[in-house]
Amino acid sequence: MKVYHGSYTRIETIDLLQAEANKDFGKGFYVTNIKKHAKRWAERIAREHNAMPVVTEFLFYETAYTDSIYKVLRFPQPCREWVEFVMMNRDPNIPKPAHSYDIVEGPIANDWVTSQIKQYEKGKISMETFIERLTHREDTHQICLCTTESLSAIKLLEITGFSEMEEIAKAVVTALTESGIEQLAAINIFYNSKIFTALSDANTGLYLKSWQEIYEMLKEERRSATCTYHSKKC
Repeated sequence: MKVYHGSYTRIETIDLLQAEANKDFGKGFYVTNIKKHAKRWAERIAREHNAMPVVTEFLFYETAYTDSIYKVLRFPQPCREWVEFVMMNRDPNIPKPAHSYDIVEGPIANDWVTSQIKQYEKGKISMETFIERLTHREDTHQICLCTTESLSAIKLLEITGFSEMEEIAKAVVTALTESGIEQLAAINIFYNSKIFTALSDANTGLYLKSWQEIYEMLKEERRSATCTYHSKKC
């Protein structure tokens, strides 16, 4: 199964020592099989670091679920046990690690879910109401690799032309900032452009072009978008 990790840099080596505690499933390396969720997270964390969002692709060996060398916990959908497990891992008063699993899979407790957990903790909603609300939300997914041993269940997928794409992205964003655009705005302009989408697809071969050519293509895209917005010819 192909899985994704969103960040502000490409992940070449997984270092669990850099992982944060008190996450949904505890300290570990998190991936998802829903690419748009990884992209969304990459955009969020990249803004915090004033950097470009990057989604790294991995291959997760699903045989890990049945391999006796791993201790696995899976939540196919939101349930009472999942909520209690998330609450346990997030509780700063409980010693960490709070569990002994190698791999944990289940839904993501996003901002909305977190707010509902707080409502439940305050006694404002019942567990039954909480679970009922969760069943009508968008599906989410995450896998947490909690131990060093679990890292053998995942493999980095090499992306043709990635280094070239990365260098082009840096050069184009730099050119945008030198033209007078604030850096964060420049990052958003490039990342949300059609040119970036095409550049990210190795099959287009755009990474073989120079950054200057890509920059000119981006400027043309922006000019066309402006003309369309004002409904007139330039």
